[in-house]
Amino acid sequence: MKILSGTAHRDLAERIAAKAGGKLCDVQISRFPDGEIFIKIAENVRGRDVFIIQPTSYPPNENLMELLIMIDAAKRASASRITAVLPFYGYARQDRKDQPRVPITAKLVANLLVAAGTNRLLTMDLHAQQIQGFFDIPVDHLYAAPVFVKYLREQKLKDLVVVAPDTGGMKLAAAYADMLEAGVAVVGKERKSAERVEATHLVGDVSGCNAVLVDDMTSTAGTLTAAAKLLEQAGAASIRAAVTHSLLNCKGVERLNESPIIEMVTTDSVPARCDIGRKVKVLSVAELLAEAICRIHDNNSVTSLFRIT
Repeated sequence: MKILSGTAHRDLAERIAAKAGGKLCDVQISRFPDGEIFIKIAENVRGRDVFIIQPTSYPPNENLMELLIMIDAAKRASASRITAVLPFYGYARQDRKDQPRVPITAKLVANLLVAAGTNRLLTMDLHAQQIQGFFDIPVDHLYAAPVFVKYLREQKLKDLVVVAPDTGGMKLAAAYADMLEAGVAVVGKERKSAERVEATHLVGDVSGCNAVLVDDMTSTAGTLTAAAKLLEQAGAASIRAAVTHSLLNCKGVERLNESPIIEMVTTDSVPARCDIGRKVKVLSVAELLAEAICRIHDNNSVTSLFRIT
């Protein structure tokens, strides 16, 4: 087994490699004067089971292109199997044609990964489940839920209610509610622009309860903070958030700090773009991903990784 990493999130890749009982393969990554990416795998990978770790987070185009070139390099170096490990799958929000003359970019990314030579995909908390169907290769889809549930249980919160910040997150909220033996509620929202969201109504009772907003990703924190204000008005005793992929920019951090949310728990699936502030707590998914990589390499089931203990 050989584990490779791009430049997107090398710290996470090093933690994953260490948890998997090895170290990262030597890869030389540089840029030509015109900005073109050059990659050379400095170790022999012929006949090896290769795992390439690269979240396609900010800047998504650079990181995606780097990943594709690394896959091509491994394929031409005669790797026996290439698994693309994307802790965060970029462009996942563009998963359907919801207006005229727009692309389905999540499908385009899937096509590019397969065309480059990917034999298998390992990813976590896709924005839309149907993205797995965009691939004609095996997809192992992990969830951060075991990490979050363990942490939330340690907080010993009473009268817990799991809240979906929009109607699209209802299924995720219901799954968390089952695992935490909690109530469930949902916030209805209206998106005014890419950065401005207005929460319009709440379905469910949160009065006097400890509310936890759950979502797969956030960048501007508009949806979360709008939902949190509505929960505060509805009488929630405390408001927390659990978000798998924190793509927070500086404006998002500022919004979060000014909101009623007392803590946002997230993972290290993507690197922080700016100072995350006092309200964000980062939990590592390195052990989860490392275990999945080892199981894939040994041709064992990854289903048990979904179980909550």
